[in-house]
Amino acid sequence: MTDSDTGTTPSAAAEGRPAVKLTLFTMTTMVVGSMVGAGVFSLPRRFAEETGVAGALISWVIAGIGMLMLAFVFQALAVRRPDLDAGVYAYAKAGFGEYLGFFAAFGYWASACVGNVTYWVLIMSTIGAIAPALGDGDTLLAVVLSSVGLWAFFLLIRRGVKEAAAINRVVTVAKVVPILVFILLSLFSFDPSVFAANFGGADYAGSLFHQVRGTMLATVFVFLGVEGASVYSRHAKRREDVGKATVLGFLSVFAVFASVTIVSYGILPMSEIAELRQPSMAGVLQAAVGTWGKVFVSVGLIVSVLGAYLAWTLMAAEVLFVAAKDDDMPRFLGRATAADVPVPALLMTTALSQIVLVVTMFSDDAFNFALDLTSVLSLIPFFLAAAFAVKIAYRPGPESAVERGPHRELVIAVLATLYTAFLVYAAGLRFVLLSFILYAPATFLFVKARREQNRRLFSPAEAVICAASIAGAVVGAIALAVGWIEL
Repeated sequence: MTDSDTGTTPSAAAEGRPAVKLTLFTMTTMVVGSMVGAGVFSLPRRFAEETGVAGALISWVIAGIGMLMLAFVFQALAVRRPDLDAGVYAYAKAGFGEYLGFFAAFGYWASACVGNVTYWVLIMSTIGAIAPALGDGDTLLAVVLSSVGLWAFFLLIRRGVKEAAAINRVVTVAKVVPILVFILLSLFSFDPSVFAANFGGADYAGSLFHQVRGTMLATVFVFLGVEGASVYSRHAKRREDVGKATVLGFLSVFAVFASVTIVSYGILPMSEIAELRQPSMAGVLQAAVGTWGKVFVSVGLIVSVLGAYLAWTLMAAEVLFVAAKDDDMPRFLGRATAADVPVPALLMTTALSQIVLVVTMFSDDAFNFALDLTSVLSLIPFFLAAAFAVKIAYRPGPESAVERGPHRELVIAVLATLYTAFLVYAAGLRFVLLSFILYAPATFLFVKARREQNRRLFSPAEAVICAASIAGAVVGAIALAVGWIEL
């Protein structure tokens, strides 16, 4: 939150550092940059593996409404609680206590770290089309090269938040162009008969409900970043720009994502799209206009993914930094340089991405595994933020929406909460258990933070939640060890 007298953020003012202020345009590009990354280039195949045109349309309607409700939730919370910075984490803590707030912070951060891995996997898979040694981005050579990229970006961002944000602003504009060109060229090559044949889905797709459910995690992944402005709100020039950037960013990319998916069904049969190499958008455009289309999309993908990686790394480090400043993470994560860069948080972010990158070598489908796990890890933070919005809209008082139509905001918050709850169901037991394996050990960070403050470790309610998370982790580890679930 900006201090009106000094023009600096509280953390900057407290440490004698100049504030880094972000405009509405910059924050909107950070939201768009966060969402437009690896996911959009993988949409044709990911959807064709699960559903036909009818299921895709239903999926985008559900995802569009659900995510729009979440966007409205973040917009409303930015206005109702301008004292809360770091978005998702801060809302969960204010609504449901410190331990669940810690879980939201860790889950959001871990989601960003795993999501960053998908970017490098997809880059290596793209180059792997001409360099077979890289495979689908999961070979030893691919992991080594991706690791070099991870740490190169660490050094770049370490130079300063302002420089990194400026780079992201340029990259966002550059990477949207090839996606729009893809949509236009695909429309010119659109075959209505192929589209009609794909309408109900292939034989392997199953029932319509099964088809829709199978696409839900993919839609979550591509919309991750809708909360980006909220997460980075302590750097906003004007607080009201946080909500505006969130909604503008969402509306800008929703039409693009849906269009990329739907027009692809008019180029190739669904079964052929499902067999395309990732990034599948390149294969679709190759079928439409020839080899140059594949090259064009591949270059656009690399630019897009690097920009998204930059934005997500910034946001992930920011969550750890602010949580540490609020004494919910160990104090060492709250240190920052004179350039306002939280280096310890940035280092921890890069380190977890490195670990997950190594794990992808043991997965049958590295990209889809990382994509789905990213989505599931984000669901608890989203659910808690939406539930907090329900509390604010329902409860009378200065935080409520009494003078601005309480029923509207309550309905929006309830719909957002139900949507995130449905996503947990759609994820399935496999990824829920895998997420517990990550969540439970993170409690050690919470314990360390409490001991630094000489405070009681857990309240009775927190102890129950902790025990449940550990039990889930144990079950997940056993299931993984005996082969009931796979990476």
